[in-house]
Amino acid sequence: MKTKKASIITKLVVLTAIGYAVVTLISLSAKIEAAESAKQALIKEVAEKKEQNAALEHSIEHSDEIETIKEVARTKLGLAMPGEIIFYDVSN
Repeated sequence: MKTKKASIITKLVVLTAIGYAVVTLISLSAKIEAAESAKQALIKEVAEKKEQNAALEHSIEHSDEIETIKEVARTKLGLAMPGEIIFYDVSN
């Protein structure tokens, strides 16, 4: 009779351990999926930042060219060449 009680208790302990392991695996699986999603987002962000850096490097390298200076003067400073007339479209 005592051996049956011990075997039942042993079975319950083993069953509990298996249940705990299954719950832990499911929890870890969800964490892994979240980490993979975050990793993909970071990879995309790194690629975007590399493109921005390349564009900025290009701007720096060509910042002393006369066409670049004219472009900045027109777009960012609102300047115009002598005799040039600027029209603004306000119909939007």
